[in-house]
Amino acid sequence: MAPPSLTKADSDMTEIVDGGVSGSLVALEGTNFAANGHVFLSDVPSNIVSCPSPYTTVSAKSDGCGGTTTTAGCFVGFNAHEAKSRHVVPIGKLKGIRFMSIFRFKVWWTTHWVGSNGSDLENETQIVILDKSSDGGALNDSGRPYVLLLPLIEGPFRASLQAGQDDDIDICVESGSTKVAGDSFRSALYIHAGDDPYNLVKEAIKVARIHLGTFKLLKEKTPPGIVDKFGWCTWDAFYLSVHPQGVWEGVNGLVKGGCPPGLVLIDDGWQSISHDDDPVAEEGVNRTSAGEY
Repeated sequence: MAPPSLTKADSDMTEIVDGGVSGSLVALEGTNFAANGHVFLSDVPSNIVSCPSPYTTVSAKSDGCGGTTTTAGCFVGFNAHEAKSRHVVPIGKLKGIRFMSIFRFKVWWTTHWVGSNGSDLENETQIVILDKSSDGGALNDSGRPYVLLLPLIEGPFRASLQAGQDDDIDICVESGSTKVAGDSFRSALYIHAGDDPYNLVKEAIKVARIHLGTFKLLKEKTPPGIVDKFGWCTWDAFYLSVHPQGVWEGVNGLVKGGCPPGLVLIDDGWQSISHDDDPVAEEGVNRTSAGEY
């Protein structure tokens, strides 16, 4: 990706307030999603709906004087023909724009992934950042800014992104229960644009925090005192076969080495994801999402 135009130190001089301004840097224009007037998703189906974010980004200047106020994002949803517990819907085609993403490749793990077309996405993608155009500059000139796609929770449904046909990006929305169905969604995805990738992520998460109202930002939390203690987790030493003698030997080794642990976490695996008919002695350590191979 192109290098950021701002430093990390300068990236937190923004605040998100409820009460947007007219217009948005990201908009659905006909059959295209565009950022600052530059298309990043084409051939958007007619059942896709978009509305500007009601949350305004206020960016302060480094000298504390003045600043800019923009609505840098929009919420995206869709209408379906019938109510179902799981929908997979294309939101537009991504072609020739480099991206970086994070996808869930196992029930408990995510990892990094890159590509440049919709077909390059992996299932269970949790976040995507599209690269800015190489000839771009500030948001008020002719360049396409960085664009972030963030699947959200809407009511009892969770969303993720995945590859569709012919470079479509599909959004997968599911409740996890056949008794919980829906056919209309308005905020299953949030799209945010910005000229600095670090600030882009921070601003988008701030919007999600206000919109959902179900979590706090790290800076809003008070960490417990235990985080200042040096600790040892047994997982990488023993995995599923942790045993008392090994734990004692591990602690003694740390003490003799001059690094006595302030806490010990005995970890034999946080949950079982094997199927009911699997042998008891075989744990599903190689399963991917939702307990499947």
